[in-house]
This record gives sequence, C-alpha cells and structure tokens, in this order.
Amino acid sequence: MSMIASATVQTLPEPWKGEVHSGRHQFLTDKPEQFGGHDTGPAPYDFLTASLASCTMITLRMYAQHKEMDLGEFKVEVDFHINHEQQERIERRVVFQQPVAQDLQEKLLNVCSKTPVTKTLLRSLDIHTMIL
Repeated sequence: MSMIASATVQTLPEPWKGEVHSGRHQFLTDKPEQFGGHDTGPAPYDFLTASLASCTMITLRMYAQHKEMDLGEFKVEVDFHINHEQQERIERRVVFQQPVAQDLQEKLLNVCSKTPVTKTLLRSLDIHTMIL
C-alpha cells in the first residue's frame, strides 16, 4: 500500500492549539473560542470539509482540462452537519460564476461523486493507531 498523504501535529502550550506539518506546509489547528480554544486555526472538522472542497475543485478543473472546456470561476462550499441523534451529513455546493447547461451539470455532479476524497468518505476505513 502506498502512502499518498501525511501530517504531523505538535502540541503547543495553549489548550487545543497545535502546529500542523504536512509536506512542506506548516499551519495551526485550534478549537473555536466557544469550545475553549483561541480560534487561531481551523478545527479538525474544518480540515475535513476543506479537504473535500479542495479535492472537488481540483477534480473538476482536471476534468475540464481533459475535456478542453472552460468552467470559468467557481467555488466549492462544504458544510458538515450533525443532529441530536448523532447522524452526520455533508452538504456540498458547487457555485459557478457563469450559468452551466443542464446536461453539463449532470456530468459535473457525476464527477463530484467520484472525487478521491468523496470516495474515501463514502467507504469505511481501517484506522490503525499505535502508541510509541
């Protein structure tokens, strides 16, 4: 099995705050103030929604490039919801600056359903944890 991504988080003195290292990138993670943090960086579920949004954007742009089409500017919005019964749901919206024809909308929705992060989230994963 090949590794496709890796991240390390080092604790910082402030409660809930950590320094994330991923490849050559470095950024902070924290909890919102309402949960006892200082809101100096995204919280874990923020990273999850950002992962899905960025994967969707990249995949749509790759599709457009492959099909030699210009989708124009667009954004991908992702919200993570949980209800009182602990049922979880993700809502994803792709918002285009220019109108998109109905037949192309269907194709793009199909592409969205097949992004790598979408596929990962839709199937169960084995998470193996070790204490070192």
